[in-house]
Amino acid sequence: MTQLSTSPLPPSRNVCGGGSGARLLRTVVVRLLGVVGVLLVLSIVVFALLHLAPGDLVRTLLGNRPANPEAIAAIRERYHLDDPAWMQYLRWLGGVVTGDLGTSIRLQIPVTDAIGARAATTFWLCLLAFVISVAVAIPLGVRGAVHPGGFIDRIATGFGIVGISAPTFAVGVLLLYVFAYYVPIFPVYGAGSGFLSNLYHLVLPAISLSTGLGAILLKLTRTAMLSELRQDYVTALRAHGVGERRVIKVAMRNAAIPIVTAASLVLTFLVGGTLLAETIFALPGLGKLLQDSVMYKDLPVVQGVTLLVAALIALIALLADLSYVALDARVRHREVGS
Repeated sequence: MTQLSTSPLPPSRNVCGGGSGARLLRTVVVRLLGVVGVLLVLSIVVFALLHLAPGDLVRTLLGNRPANPEAIAAIRERYHLDDPAWMQYLRWLGGVVTGDLGTSIRLQIPVTDAIGARAATTFWLCLLAFVISVAVAIPLGVRGAVHPGGFIDRIATGFGIVGISAPTFAVGVLLLYVFAYYVPIFPVYGAGSGFLSNLYHLVLPAISLSTGLGAILLKLTRTAMLSELRQDYVTALRAHGVGERRVIKVAMRNAAIPIVTAASLVLTFLVGGTLLAETIFALPGLGKLLQDSVMYKDLPVVQGVTLLVAALIALIALLADLSYVALDARVRHREVGS
């Protein structure tokens, strides 16, 4: 019997040579420059919006204390408030290039220290929520696609509908009521002290975040696998007696790009969407820091956190693009040329 290839991908070609490597490197450099351009535009937009927002920074700093002209003049001079907006922006941008994000107006500490003190909580929250989403959604999506209409598929479909429909704050409040109040298994608020205690405090917030995003990942995984399992090459593999497990592996490999895309979208949403979870569960993370800084009009912190979140999202998107090159030979041929 004629040997049948188990992959629909084009024949392998030499894409690791010097010229191909140079073209791939050029592609990476171009995308990195695009990321830098996006961050630059975003920083200008955030700077402009905060300057146009209502409220007086001097009055915020003084609070209820009497405001004499000397105190007002000293504050405006200290924070360069009388300089043109473009000069203030360029001064801040010059500091960013050298690693200086400025000083928090509200906390009176370097912005890097303010971010560093909160970043760990947000990092572990996003990582735990991402792991829960991937560990639950992808196996359920694949299983539901392999046996459509079966018991597991019906459970997965129900979970997807509930997860997509329920807002994060509603899931968080429900989890608090059930597992922190009615059945007191988890703490109500705070981040705990120590690594294990931190993870223990982050379980409920991570589940509330991963419920909706995991449902999206599940639906996209199931759709991608169903599409691959309906392809002609799958029918040919089965007709030639290839085992079902091997067929599923081949289909999963070819469905990897949409699944990785969905996972990267989930991760970017997590990075940028922790504010609700951190507010509900009183977690001292970057989302809460950003909320307080916007309310106080603490421009250096808002710009620093926004720039960091945008850079992380852009980095995740770049890594997802590069993973396509590793997962699919067709993308490698398109990126580095024949």
